[in-house]
Amino acid sequence: MDQTYCRFQLGAPDYVTIETEEQSYVSSGQKQLVAEGNTKVEFRAADDCEEILLTSQEAVRCVKLRWNYKILKGSTFLTDAWERSYGELGWKGMSASRFMPWYFLANAPEKTVCFGVKTRPDAMCYWQADTKGVTLFLDVRCGGMGVMLQGRTICAAQVVCMEAGPQNTFATAQEFCRRMCPDPVFPEFPVYGSNNWYYAYGDSSQQEILSDTDYVLQLTQGASNPPFMVIDDCWQECHELNVYNGGPWKNSNAKFPDMKNLAGQLVKKGVRPGIWVRLLLNKDEEIQEEWRISHNGCLDPSHPDALAYIRRDVERICAWGYTLIKHDFSTYDLFGKWGFEANQVANMDGWHFYDRGMTSAQIVKRLYEEIYQVAKQHQTIVIGCNTIGHLGAGLMHLNRTADDTSGRLWERTRRMGINTLAFRLPQHGTFFHIDADCVGVMGPVPWEKNKQWADLLAQSGTPLFISVKPGILSPEQIEELRQIMLVASEQKRHIVPADWQETDCPEVWTEDGNTVAYDWYEDAGPVLNSRVETFFAATVVP
Repeated sequence: MDQTYCRFQLGAPDYVTIETEEQSYVSSGQKQLVAEGNTKVEFRAADDCEEILLTSQEAVRCVKLRWNYKILKGSTFLTDAWERSYGELGWKGMSASRFMPWYFLANAPEKTVCFGVKTRPDAMCYWQADTKGVTLFLDVRCGGMGVMLQGRTICAAQVVCMEAGPQNTFATAQEFCRRMCPDPVFPEFPVYGSNNWYYAYGDSSQQEILSDTDYVLQLTQGASNPPFMVIDDCWQECHELNVYNGGPWKNSNAKFPDMKNLAGQLVKKGVRPGIWVRLLLNKDEEIQEEWRISHNGCLDPSHPDALAYIRRDVERICAWGYTLIKHDFSTYDLFGKWGFEANQVANMDGWHFYDRGMTSAQIVKRLYEEIYQVAKQHQTIVIGCNTIGHLGAGLMHLNRTADDTSGRLWERTRRMGINTLAFRLPQHGTFFHIDADCVGVMGPVPWEKNKQWADLLAQSGTPLFISVKPGILSPEQIEELRQIMLVASEQKRHIVPADWQETDCPEVWTEDGNTVAYDWYEDAGPVLNSRVETFFAATVVP
């Protein structure tokens, strides 16, 4: 049975709250224009959305919009995450205390309703729903203080709402993501390959990268689409294992004599060269204090000279010949928090970026835009990691959608990898291509579990990256992985979770009536130990 979709508009809110640094204003009455103090909020209907425009001479922190739109109490809700997810995604019951970043779906026996904002808004946006109505918060702060627009107007958000039948919630989520993102960018060919992080964990060398390259070529023998060999955190000049993983990004260390030459060697061997970078953490003495964020010393992309410095780093790496750049840690380096630490207050109070005339969302987008535009000139693919997907859609080809999987602990891979693949899969091919992270093969994780994880990634049509320590797999296992890699090299199959409303770790996946069942749980239950990485997601508050 085909699903039908119907766009609807919420209209002007029943209540509008404007919070400035000095006071809060509350207005009621479904007005198209709310003017309080020196601030105006205007609602304007467009063909496919409702625009919310903000103009002010004051320091505005947040605009709160409340509609008396009632959602049935028995509905279940699916929402997104601020940046990466941490194993917490899934369909859940109504909770007035839950703050839902960017968008949400509410499914009831009669219908599914969808509420969201278009990608790349000028505000950090999150929703709340209870038995009386729906609330949208537009956080327009600059860092932790109100933005100073000085009379300028910004489009804080473009609200998109959609209604569908109750069946096939996955197709509904996919269609809704498509409507929220009108201008995604995708790689021109399937992206897959090797990244040795999940067995080397930063202790690597040029020689090891070249050896891994030979290994991944063995595992992809017969593929017409060459794999990537991605060099992760390990190559930079000031790299200190488990101590410091920032820049400068101008030179490499003794274990990596010449990064440009290494890129050429990788191409000659027959792979595509990729590289990891953390652009905002940089102790280069040439960086002036004015270019740094006050609370942590990372580069402030709202400062034009800092942004120009970042651009030069990206240009240099592209000129070395790397055709994939994975930029990491930017959300943490901008706001000092991981996504699971952010509730309705997504950043800290008492500080602001260099340019206080820009909202945090605008500053994040400026950073992503700069990286993307440089990469585009060199035909380089961009992967964002620890990035805000709703602000990055259209400015990155791939998005690492969850916290790290593991080569040591299956429980972490199960929690982080499968959860994000299932519940952010509607964003694949609508926002960007989603990267649910690697398959780590170094010994401790049973091969039967890792084989299933690799198979699911390949069958879903999303990028598959492997971290396989040479010598771990038997000849039979190598052939099993090679067959999976051949599927991943084409990305023609697209299985989706069939039981995603019943569990946060879907086991039943389907495509065109064909069903694949996976076994994600260890017979003796989860392995309990004191490793922080095992239960990183256990601290998540719904």
